[in-house]
Amino acid sequence: MLPVKQRFNLPDGIIYLDGNSLGPVPVGTSERVSRVVNDQWGPNLIRSWNIDGWMAQPVDVASRVGRLIGAPAGTCVLGDTLSIKVHQALSAALQMRRQRRLVLSDSGNFPSDLYMAQGLIDQLDQGYELQVVEPEEIENAINDKVAAVMLTHVDYRTGRMHDMNAITRKAHESGAVMILDLAHSAGAVEVDVTQDQCDFAIGCTYKYLNAGPGAPAFIYVRPDLTETIDPALSGWLGHAAPFEFEPGYRPAASIERFRVGTPAVLQVAALDAAMDAWEGIDMPEVRAASIELSELFIEEIQARVPQLELASPRDASLRGSQVSFHFSEGYAAMQAIIARGVIGDFRAPDIMRFGLTPLFIDKDDIRAAIDIIEEVMRDKLWDKPEYKTKSKVT
Repeated sequence: MLPVKQRFNLPDGIIYLDGNSLGPVPVGTSERVSRVVNDQWGPNLIRSWNIDGWMAQPVDVASRVGRLIGAPAGTCVLGDTLSIKVHQALSAALQMRRQRRLVLSDSGNFPSDLYMAQGLIDQLDQGYELQVVEPEEIENAINDKVAAVMLTHVDYRTGRMHDMNAITRKAHESGAVMILDLAHSAGAVEVDVTQDQCDFAIGCTYKYLNAGPGAPAFIYVRPDLTETIDPALSGWLGHAAPFEFEPGYRPAASIERFRVGTPAVLQVAALDAAMDAWEGIDMPEVRAASIELSELFIEEIQARVPQLELASPRDASLRGSQVSFHFSEGYAAMQAIIARGVIGDFRAPDIMRFGLTPLFIDKDDIRAAIDIIEEVMRDKLWDKPEYKTKSKVT
């Protein structure tokens, strides 16, 4: 069945290999958002919170996301940003293990996750420590001093993928809480938070889920834990009865206690429309197609573009849905490739990153992209001043 290119508005003449950073616009998104503006907000004004069900969206639409990560309905909620969800999950984990003082992560974690962890630790000022080890050292570093293991499932730079079942099992055997960042996994690889018994999972929706820039994050909480947690970010919409305006905080008896502020209605509408592109598609199908595309991409690049050194694991079972390469002039090379209609991106210090998203990429796209990459690298077309001046977003 894949790809389903007709479900996306893709610009002519572009091969888009950056859906791992920002997905393209799904068909129907513009119309869906316009309907919310023109048919709901316009005529109904503030009544839309009730008439059009705006207040229920963060849980209702989150259940559509949950299907892709093995989360039962009612165990996920949307809102805020991924960094806020990191803070919520980690602060809850530290409450759950009050006698422990170690937060364990790895050097492949996304920097914002580490920044949020360090900021929370500094703010608490209770002797907590953030320990960051190499990815392959994680399992051996888990012991009875660790309060929480906080990892990004798929490394944002290289695509290296953790064995989350094994790590979660080791964390639980040691009495630690497991926090899983699915920013580069949801909609890209098979994940089953229920089967793995993950305590918390967090992620964004603007990458492989195609919900658009600034789209809300999600948080999953293991159902048996939800009502045991007093959220550190006790926003009014996480209250059991927000419109009773009680002076004290009383958390909702559901996943809604992880809501903080007013939902971004237009962005959630865009996400809801984007989830329509997933109708009839299961993650095993996506994963199989992703591996097929990535194997072709790696084989052809290694045969035809020797200047690029593979940064991603060669074993597909250890790799997410992206392929990355080292090149000393990676930024300039990527700009030259983009200028010729193949869009990937760059991550410091020398990573050229290509997302392989089977919903809208096929083998012909891969072959055409490699022709352009080969030309740019063979003829050193990147060696021009205009390609070497870095923009704010790389």
